[in-house]
Amino acid sequence: MEWKGRRGSRNIEDRRGIRSAGGAVGGVGVIAVLLIGYFFGIDVTPLLEGAGSAPQGQTTQAELSPADKAAGQFVSVTLADTEEVWGHVFPEQVGKNYRPPVLVLFKGVTPSPCGDASGATGPFYCPTDRKVYLDTDFFTTMSRQLGAGGDFAAAYVVAHEVAHHVQNEIGILNRANQVRAQSSEAESNAISVRIELQADCLSGIWAREAQERFGSLEEGDVEEAVNAAKQIGDDTLQRNAGRRPMPHTFTHGTSEQRSRWFLRGYRSGDIGQCDTFAAWQL
Repeated sequence: MEWKGRRGSRNIEDRRGIRSAGGAVGGVGVIAVLLIGYFFGIDVTPLLEGAGSAPQGQTTQAELSPADKAAGQFVSVTLADTEEVWGHVFPEQVGKNYRPPVLVLFKGVTPSPCGDASGATGPFYCPTDRKVYLDTDFFTTMSRQLGAGGDFAAAYVVAHEVAHHVQNEIGILNRANQVRAQSSEAESNAISVRIELQADCLSGIWAREAQERFGSLEEGDVEEAVNAAKQIGDDTLQRNAGRRPMPHTFTHGTSEQRSRWFLRGYRSGDIGQCDTFAAWQL
């Protein structure tokens, strides 16, 4: 992916220079703990508390490494690309102006109206404050632990979370979450899968438009995104965690579904083709 030297977004809120006492952690052991939370869908933040050197309730200033700075620049450029793409596609296909989200960069733990953001929760979009929360260390986890390396795989993660904001702007996310709140756990999980697969499809539209508008994709980039979608499918994650895949617990979709819906958006460029809620078979 060609990104260096290109325009970055102003909608970045960088909190990486400030860490809470429980968030200044790192290392392979911590990554393993975070993966437990990611695989099993539980918040392992309490397991990380006390791992920092500062007293509880205090904050420490963290100097950003060259790698941190490069990751921040990469995310900024990717976010700017999503702003330009959806700023064009949204009015054309939805008939409304697009209001871009703010992306919060953090390290360790940071608060959000949707609960604390941490390595345990992974990247997520909070519809309450319309912000995406991302610890760029997740890119390292994807590459080293999940087998989903490459800069376009990382861009896919950003595009996927921004796609949830697109869903929110359309009005889909709020309606779906209202139904989920009144449903059984199994039904709620099934709706969550449709939400996530639609975000994958919208990410595919972004990838197509990014290539057409900026020519930023390089050979193998689409394959990187497809591989990332496969590696974070519920069935693959559960197998890698030593568990037998249990479809009723899936919240994001299988590897095959995630990669297929991404490619559906990439090949069509049409939001209407991403209607997972009308699909008889996912």
